[in-house]
Amino acid sequence: MDVTARLRGLVRALRPVEPEFAAAMARRWAELPQTARTPGQTLGRHGVGCEGTHGVFPQCNLACTPCYHSRDANQVRVDGPHTLAGVRAQMALLRERRGPRAHAQLIGGEVTLLAPDDHAEALAIMRAHGREPMSFTHGDFDYSYLERLVLGPGGRRRLRRLSFAAHFDSLMFGRRGIARPPDEASLNPYRVQFAGMFARLRREHKVRSFLAHNMTVTPANVGQVAGVVRDCRAMGYAMFSFQPAAFVGDERRWHENYQDVTGEQVWAQIEAGVGTRLDYHVFEHGDVRCNRVAYGFWAGDRWYPFLEGGDPADLAVRDGFFRYFGPLNFTGTPVALLVARIAVITAAHPRIIALAAGWAARITRRVGVRRLLGQRLRPVTYVMHQFMDAADVKPAWELMQRGQASGDPRIRGTQERLAACHYAMAHPENGTLVPACVQHGVLDPAENRQLRVLLPLPTVRRSDGRNDELGQPGTGGAAG
Repeated sequence: MDVTARLRGLVRALRPVEPEFAAAMARRWAELPQTARTPGQTLGRHGVGCEGTHGVFPQCNLACTPCYHSRDANQVRVDGPHTLAGVRAQMALLRERRGPRAHAQLIGGEVTLLAPDDHAEALAIMRAHGREPMSFTHGDFDYSYLERLVLGPGGRRRLRRLSFAAHFDSLMFGRRGIARPPDEASLNPYRVQFAGMFARLRREHKVRSFLAHNMTVTPANVGQVAGVVRDCRAMGYAMFSFQPAAFVGDERRWHENYQDVTGEQVWAQIEAGVGTRLDYHVFEHGDVRCNRVAYGFWAGDRWYPFLEGGDPADLAVRDGFFRYFGPLNFTGTPVALLVARIAVITAAHPRIIALAAGWAARITRRVGVRRLLGQRLRPVTYVMHQFMDAADVKPAWELMQRGQASGDPRIRGTQERLAACHYAMAHPENGTLVPACVQHGVLDPAENRQLRVLLPLPTVRRSDGRNDELGQPGTGGAAG
């Protein structure tokens, strides 16, 4: 390669804004309804949102009440070639439609029912399409699975980092050692054990990890959310996500009136557990009726937000971040290259230095020098995702497909939330992307019926001449 070509390559690498990524964000902003074009909105200003797989491994070996997958989900066998083909096709469409970078979830059923080699290859496919993958699990597996996941043939390390979201709550049945948890606190040893496997993985194999903790909330456990937040804050999870249940998925698992739990109740419980108010308007991900998020860190026994929503100076930092670093691609960018790009942007906009210095001074004042220097700082994010009832999603989506706005305020609100959805799923068979609530509330039942024919469970003949399916225990769907 000649010197000129090298210089051109260096200039391209240091270019702060990837034109394709910027174009994808501009399209996402244009798609947002007016209700979501808020000062704190991240969609279209610092990303296109999250993505997830569907129909690639719908089976699960635990039972959840509720479960958002349809009743046929657990009658589909896990098949590595099908999973990999589905992941490849879905990621290709997401890459085409949503640009070169995004966070994507390897989700659908229980991810550890995949053979470790298939699981590792699925993650590699996602990364090859510019996606930063996160595997979704109920956490009921052994350390040996993790080792076989990160170590390839000959024991050579094939993965340097992992992201896992583990679902733990007392509404899940069949976990080894505690098949029917009496309450949330009884699951704490299992939460500790799960996080401990990844700490061991880093010690023994130098594999870094990001861990999220998921929990479904119903009237049965809403009063225990604060306790979970308090008990688990130092276990090693960098994110805690709580999902109020909705009437979606397998109706056989609907044992409570989920509408008795509101987002306000759940968020108040999270705040009680953290011990402070959490402002979810500083940064917004889609519609706040669907998503609430608070970014911050623990310093000893206190949690502090990175930015205070009531401080105009902090909001100026947020606005400056969107202005100067919004189009910068953080996901999947090598650290050295990211630092270089940040330096280039800062050199072009010296005001960034003043904004950063002012922010650092305010953080120091709020936390205190002694606490900052004497306590371990642990970034922890708190999230609430509220799915919508299938009875609302179906008519709202049908009208949207025809380009019509509903005259019913409730359905109209559902349409606004779907248009601002932060979480997309791809359908390569027809080239469309759909919100997760549409996937689970409208499309999953037919898809899983088709998969049951395509990937039937193997059967064995009993001594009485009848056939039994060889499936996993549980009643369907995913961990959560």
